[in-house]
Amino acid sequence: MTYAERLARLTAERGALCVGIDPHPQILAAWGLDDDVAGLEACARGMVEAIGAEVAVFKPQSAFYEVYGSAGIAVLERVLEDIRQAGALSILDVKRGDIGSTMAGYARAYLSDDSSLRADAVTLSPYLGFESLRPAIDLAHQTERGLYLLARTSNPEGGDVQLATATRGGSVSQMMVDLAAQENTRSGQNAIGLVVGGTHADPGCDVSAFNGSILVPGIGAQGGTVEGLRAIFGDATRLLLPSASRQVMQGGPSAEGLRAAFHSIV
Repeated sequence: MTYAERLARLTAERGALCVGIDPHPQILAAWGLDDDVAGLEACARGMVEAIGAEVAVFKPQSAFYEVYGSAGIAVLERVLEDIRQAGALSILDVKRGDIGSTMAGYARAYLSDDSSLRADAVTLSPYLGFESLRPAIDLAHQTERGLYLLARTSNPEGGDVQLATATRGGSVSQMMVDLAAQENTRSGQNAIGLVVGGTHADPGCDVSAFNGSILVPGIGAQGGTVEGLRAIFGDATRLLLPSASRQVMQGGPSAEGLRAAFHSIV
């Protein structure tokens, strides 16, 4: 099945909330864990063990693993395998963006079938130009994986670039929405999704005619709410994959606390 088909099936069964696995030092401390590789592994893998059977999509943030070097990357590999074993999907939050052979290298790292860091989807930055992502787009289609392009991020600074006027007219953000939709129409896979934050009353781009998944960060600790999404996205609400991290992780370290925190959002 394509990524879009797998996502539709799982969210129909388990609900549409994406749970971030972001084991930053404050979370580790709150869980009574040391800020080291052992603490990282206990937290991240404990998340999947506790709620993996109920969550449709997990989103590990690569930075929190990379900070521990090769040992942290090895933990990330095990977390991704845990997610697969739980029957859930993974969106690896790496926000990569580059050109040529470098972009092809990133694509192979996260989207090829034989990579130990393979995920079901990844986040990418298109701000070196949409076509700079072509190696990742083509490989995602080949391996039936997904991509989420930063269109209108949840941070307030993002508007400086994303709401600027593009050379072809309209905002840069809207240009990314339109180019992603065109690529989905061309491929028929609807593999190209968007990242549009749930923290803006007006996201500054029109996604009403979009034809892929929309990952919505900012739920919970950043102030966004699941209940408020319809007012922002209207009829496109059916496409949304709201994402929460700290609000769920703060329920730990007990499995019961994590499950209660997860269910308090969904």
